[in-house]
Amino acid sequence: MHSAPPFVSRSIDNEPKNGADILVEALEREGVTIVFAYPGGATLEIHQALTRSSTIRNVLPRHEQGGIFAAEGYARASGLPGVCIASSGPGATNFVSGLADALRDSIPVVAITGQVPRNMIGTDAFQETSIC
Repeated sequence: MHSAPPFVSRSIDNEPKNGADILVEALEREGVTIVFAYPGGATLEIHQALTRSSTIRNVLPRHEQGGIFAAEGYARASGLPGVCIASSGPGATNFVSGLADALRDSIPVVAITGQVPRNMIGTDAFQETSIC
């Protein structure tokens, strides 16, 4: 197994952060060095934050389902949790088969998806899909 370099915050004290930067810093703090992330409208800020990370490498899958299975394969091979990211709606539902497979085989996978704005949840907004 390999270990991640020590976490060093990219933020300046008292500088406002957006949620994407906080998420990427949390992944860095947990030692994540690779994610399998397919971009979409609801996750573009996360992808921008990933470009500012000096420790996390993004592998761009051709499809969200490829991303979840790549994260699962990474977890199986490395013994570390696999991390995948997809947009909202159909991007999120494309994770379902891989999540079910990882669950059945007790493989640690972290799946992060976008969502419509909070005030639009429950309004049948574009790409709003509950996968809970």
